[in-house]
Amino acid sequence: MTTATLETRKTRTALLAFGGALAMLGLGYAAVPLYELFCQVTGFGGTTQRASESEAATAERLGAAAGGRTISIRFDGSTARDVPWSFRPEQSTDMVTIGQRDMAIYLATNNSDQPITGTATFNVEPEQAGAYFNKIQCFCFTEQTLQPGEQVRMPVLYFVDPKALDDPNMDGVEQITLSYTFHRAIESAD
Repeated sequence: MTTATLETRKTRTALLAFGGALAMLGLGYAAVPLYELFCQVTGFGGTTQRASESEAATAERLGAAAGGRTISIRFDGSTARDVPWSFRPEQSTDMVTIGQRDMAIYLATNNSDQPITGTATFNVEPEQAGAYFNKIQCFCFTEQTLQPGEQVRMPVLYFVDPKALDDPNMDGVEQITLSYTFHRAIESAD
């Protein structure tokens, strides 16, 4: 083998290794957004869905055709250790008609002497219900800033998609739990 051929092969191998490393780095950065997108689309891991008013209206029509079946919704609220807030649902459970819009209210109080900005993460249990739990409006879509001692009411407008009635994985599900945890927003974490 000539020196030129050997050098060409070494250069090609180095370029392939470098390209592979760049591809792995790119996949590493893309993994979180791609996983979040996957969860939002499929409801995997109890991730809820976002819905528009027109989708809610369609669900109401389908729900009415399904005979007005109801399901219990349980609400849960907590905060991360570094968020000095009290955060809880105004009422812990509600019986809702599948397909009908409903509203839950959460109460948050900043117990500190400084403004705190938080962001809420959420999930639904059982996990298979995430694909059918749709939020139209939610405080969790944006960061929330509470001034020292401030108390606010935070609404969630939602519905349970009537398609859940056709899913065999939802057979026997009598209650869905919607949980929120407030975390300190990154720019507020100094």
